[in-house]
Amino acid sequence: MQRAVDLLALYDAEHPSRSVRELVTATGLPKSTVVRLVHTLEQCGLLWSRGDGRTVPGPGLLRWAELARTTWQLPEEALARLRALSEAGGGESVGLYVRQGDARVCVARHEGTRSLRHVVHVGAEMPLWAGAAGHVLLSRSDRAAVTAVAAQGPDPEGAALLWERVQRAAERGWSVSHGEREAGISGAAAPVFDAEGRLTAAVALGGPTVRFTDEAVAGFVPALLDTARALTALGSIGGTGR
Repeated sequence: MQRAVDLLALYDAEHPSRSVRELVTATGLPKSTVVRLVHTLEQCGLLWSRGDGRTVPGPGLLRWAELARTTWQLPEEALARLRALSEAGGGESVGLYVRQGDARVCVARHEGTRSLRHVVHVGAEMPLWAGAAGHVLLSRSDRAAVTAVAAQGPDPEGAALLWERVQRAAERGWSVSHGEREAGISGAAAPVFDAEGRLTAAVALGGPTVRFTDEAVAGFVPALLDTARALTALGSIGGTGR
């Protein structure tokens, strides 16, 4: 099952089609195994053979794509809150992230108005060990769980630092980061909860570090926290309000 999922994950915007040879090279699996997996996925409609030796995502995925869109699409009031936060943050981009294993996934986005801005596409997956949104999403995790996430990062000694950042996010209710995932990129994030008080998402502003001065961050944090509280009240993340 996991191998089939990993195979599907190799299809993306840059690689909308794949040959068996490409799949073998990318996975390191024997050709016979790849051929079997491709055949199984084709039978399920999750892959489709074009007839030229290449396969593409199959029509069976359309049903899942529509279901995911319906489940994760925010209501207009929530989208309006993201737009307002972007305006309050000086035109920086705003993203909404949820935790998926040891990663965070962008499920909603409002693109900023600045010419130089941080671009993240909806559906993009990023490591949980880096960035303000990661700190927030880990803010209710114990130290062992945070250490396990830190082990996925490039710094084997980074567990203590990540724990410190997570603890700070838990204590003050928001977090800021500078260049943790990518040099020159900063972010500030706050937690979103469901009706039972469970942490469900992190709403974040992101942009060039040069614009995320201490003064600028202090200026937009109140709007960030207001937005997080509003999204919590709406209870619309991942269909929780339906």
